Amino acid sequence: MEKLNCYYINKATCAIIPVEKNISKVIEGDQEFFVDMPATTIVDNSCKYVGSSYKGRTVGSKKILNMNYKLPIIIEEFNNIIFFFTSSPRFDDCVWISLDNIDSYHKVDNHSKVIFTSGASFELENSYYSLENQIFRATMLES
Repeated sequence: MEKLNCYYINKATCAIIPVEKNISKVIEGDQEFFVDMPATTIVDNSCKYVGSSYKGRTVGSKKILNMNYKLPIIIEEFNNIIFFFTSSPRFDDCVWISLDNIDSYHKVDNHSKVIFTSGASFELENSYYSLENQIFRATMLES
């Protein structure tokens, strides 16, 4: 599997999954590769690439949604790239998921599975209801 030193989120990015403290796996379309960066650094750098920051995007989401926690963020307005996370970004296991690339999601025992429009899929430790709530918040931000 390919390994990159740097990565910027784009329209095809489906998910960013922490593997180790400073290594993330990226699902992009039907490809997967590793990046030598924590997931939150990839998110922050991608926001900075388009003139903002993760912190700035979070402040914007708070204002738009009138909520204070588990906030999805707009990575890039022009391409409508909105990501949400599955646990606090402070935790090493925080997965970031693209709203626009979700085809469907299902309950699997006590957790959930996301199927992307590319056909790739990923199982989360989160409950189905927690995932559904995050998708709802991201959809509210989108509209």
